Amino acid sequence: MPMYDENDPIEQKNRAKRRKKLIRFAVIVILLLAAAVIYVTQEVWLPKLRGIGKQYQTIVNDGQLEEGNFPIELSGGGNYQLKYSGKELVLLSDAYVNFYSEDGALIKRRQHAYTNPVMLAENERALIFESGGDEISVEDVNEVLYTHKFDNSIIFARLSADGYTAVVTTSKSYYCEIYVYDRTGACIYERKCVERADDISFHEGSKGCVISYIDARGGGMVTYAQEIDFKEKTEKWTSPAIDTFGLEVYSCEGSAFILGMDSCGYAGGNGLIGSEYVYDGDIKGGASRGGKSAVIINNNDRRKYTLVLFSGVGNDPQEIEIGSPLVDITISEGLVYVMSQESIQAYDFSGGLRSTAQVGDSYTGFVRSSGAIYLKGHNRIDKISYES
Repeated sequence: MPMYDENDPIEQKNRAKRRKKLIRFAVIVILLLAAAVIYVTQEVWLPKLRGIGKQYQTIVNDGQLEEGNFPIELSGGGNYQLKYSGKELVLLSDAYVNFYSEDGALIKRRQHAYTNPVMLAENERALIFESGGDEISVEDVNEVLYTHKFDNSIIFARLSADGYTAVVTTSKSYYCEIYVYDRTGACIYERKCVERADDISFHEGSKGCVISYIDARGGGMVTYAQEIDFKEKTEKWTSPAIDTFGLEVYSCEGSAFILGMDSCGYAGGNGLIGSEYVYDGDIKGGASRGGKSAVIINNNDRRKYTLVLFSGVGNDPQEIEIGSPLVDITISEGLVYVMSQESIQAYDFSGGLRSTAQVGDSYTGFVRSSGAIYLKGHNRIDKISYES
């Protein structure tokens, strides 16, 4: 049997060659296995990778005004209300409720008898009432679905995404009374309030809601929220108060986003206030959906126009400066749409600019549908295609 010397130079070279071959073989095997895994799982990671590429691609819409049935010419100046029901445009004038297709064709016109009506639209139906009046009307493009007349004056009413209706009235024995109706008009909940109810926002599914209340404390006005389940008699939780006069409230999971006159923030059943933000200027509008919120603020003295994004409860708000005064805002399909005097821009909640379109400075607001934006002018409604 031959004997080998481990210190023999030839043998050392042979061992080194063998090690290199083994390492090279192992690397090739690992690369082949990795390639096989990537190939097998491509249906999982490839769409996400493509999405990253699109995430920061800003779409520039041409902002060209569409023709055909547009513009919709209006008489009586800017005294009208325009909403999108999810299928039709609903336009309320001083005498009529008009239902239009998304292409601007008039489908139905119905006269109303309200002096100073308020209209809301959701779930292919419209809710019409008069603040200080005593009757509501819920109707769709085909008919008046139901009406309700109340013994006391209506303070305000709200319509849920599922077609439920909440009405807040004055009361002889309480500060106000709340009535909630399902899609058929049947009353499913009543509440007598000893505080001033300021706004109501339905939960997703309309099985409950949050109610905001205004109170005077320490020489100032504060706003707090309560969560209500329509199958329970008592509230689920009461939030701490935010030092502001509440304008609107929005339901979030376990909390509420309170939009106030000079500040906003999340207040919830955990006894905490999150993402509180004090405005540097005058609030022009706000919106919230699915726990994400946005506010627009104009500081005309400093020529500072700010969009503030709230990606969720407890997250720090993000400020985005816009180049001209802000006019209107909404949230649709996870994006924030903000109108300035120069353009309409859509942002995601990371602050990325997703799309934009130039518009004139004569519009007072807009309505977003799935593929278009309807521009509200003083005496006309225009339409532009808008891709996000």
